[in-house]
Amino acid sequence: MANVLDLKRRIRSVKNTRQITKAMKMVSAAKLRRAQERAMQARPYAQMLAAVLESLVRRTAMYDDAAGEVMHPLLVEREEKNVLVLVIAGDKGFAGAFNSNIGKAAQNFVNERVAKGQNVDVETVGRKSRDLFKRRYPDAVWEHKDVEYDNGLSHHIEDIRHRAQQVELTYDRSHLLAKLNFSEVDKVAHSIIERYERAEIDAVYLVFNEFKSVIAQRVVVEKLLPIRKLGTHEYTAIEEMTEEQREAAAHAAATSGVSIHEPEQTAMEEEAKKFGTADVDYLFDQDPKRLFRHLMPRYVTTQIYHALIESVASEHASRMTAMDAASSNASDMIDTLTLTMNRVRQAAITKEIIEIVSGASAL
Repeated sequence: MANVLDLKRRIRSVKNTRQITKAMKMVSAAKLRRAQERAMQARPYAQMLAAVLESLVRRTAMYDDAAGEVMHPLLVEREEKNVLVLVIAGDKGFAGAFNSNIGKAAQNFVNERVAKGQNVDVETVGRKSRDLFKRRYPDAVWEHKDVEYDNGLSHHIEDIRHRAQQVELTYDRSHLLAKLNFSEVDKVAHSIIERYERAEIDAVYLVFNEFKSVIAQRVVVEKLLPIRKLGTHEYTAIEEMTEEQREAAAHAAATSGVSIHEPEQTAMEEEAKKFGTADVDYLFDQDPKRLFRHLMPRYVTTQIYHALIESVASEHASRMTAMDAASSNASDMIDTLTLTMNRVRQAAITKEIIEIVSGASAL
């Protein structure tokens, strides 16, 4: 059994660790509040954009009767032979099972698609997802061609993909989490849209942690492209929180001053809903068909941006819960070590008293 000095050192070490976990919990709680505010600020724009598109659908023919084709390429549905999955995780650890749950859901999705004989391109957001899939799958290989014509007066530049494996890593989008910027997300979205319009990929999926409130989170696999119905989410897999996880999250939120309720809709959000459903003949300055083709890529960008915001909020909520549990465990360990130290000290005192009494009796 350890002596009193060793137990005192262990207690001091655990107390220092508890101070760190409490500080990390409060930092995560503050970041969670800011992430919730950012999500609330972005929600009216996303809802109004979806409402405008729904209104335009009523004035625009979705199909060209003469050609028999869909009017926008993002609505075209093809047989899924080449699939792109965007896995959104975090850059840091100490967030409980946040990153591992996303990695597990993404791996299950990849395994299902491989079993169907489909090719899968994996794009990662966050260092944790990048490190996970980097160990399992190879990077995609492109050949850059720059051919000159007419004695150097013209060039033909092309990147040719050479697929070697059924599952490959195409791009790492971890820079999106460093500074969540809509313009950067727009560049990534347009890159994905261009590949979809060229029929390089037949479907696009998102794997992320959906956030409604601290106790209402779930890991989802959402189909992004092709777009089937505006303003709705098409989930192919959902993993809900367990009752134990909800209780732990509620306790962490209560001790950090964070609300566990989903934020109520604002007046602007209510007005956005009425715009798409109201029986009013709105007037548009531009041709509705032209507006529709221009706003569809922006709608995809908004969906990806929304997933990133919710993932960031979920990561902070998970880290807050994990640090609350770590602080609680540290307190329990301190109590146990203190009890053990008192018993060791009492045993040492009792032994010394017995030795003194025995020596006095021998005289």
